[in-house]
Amino acid sequence: MSEYGRADNEWDILVEAGRDFLVERAKLGRLTSYTELSVTVARRTGCRAFDFERADERAAMGELLGRIVVRDQEIAPSDPPVMLSALVNYLGANDAGPGFYQLAKDLQLLPMSASSDEKFEFWIKQVKRLYERHGARPAVA
Repeated sequence: MSEYGRADNEWDILVEAGRDFLVERAKLGRLTSYTELSVTVARRTGCRAFDFERADERAAMGELLGRIVVRDQEIAPSDPPVMLSALVNYLGANDAGPGFYQLAKDLQLLPMSASSDEKFEFWIKQVKRLYERHGARPAVA
């Protein structure tokens, strides 16, 4: 089966490389961008990078992030659950993108009627929990 023009085995490779990269970012106490994630995963796997000029490729990145969250929970379950995709900033924003919040709602981690403030607070808690979980050292000012 091919989803977004990528074979199942390619998705598996992308998920593992993407998860590894995001765990590295968490250990460093750093966020990343969609572009940095795409470039890094492509470099590490030899798979093609995501073309964010195309709507289907942006959707494919969302699919990848969702799969990373699921895989991370399989490998390192936590209570309350943490979403590794929280570390990926939305372009032009200081938090995650709408797909992150929709997945949080789908996973019943965030109320369907969450306000903008509730979403932002949820995202901050997710990032802090990820840093704590992976032993990030706070950046020195």
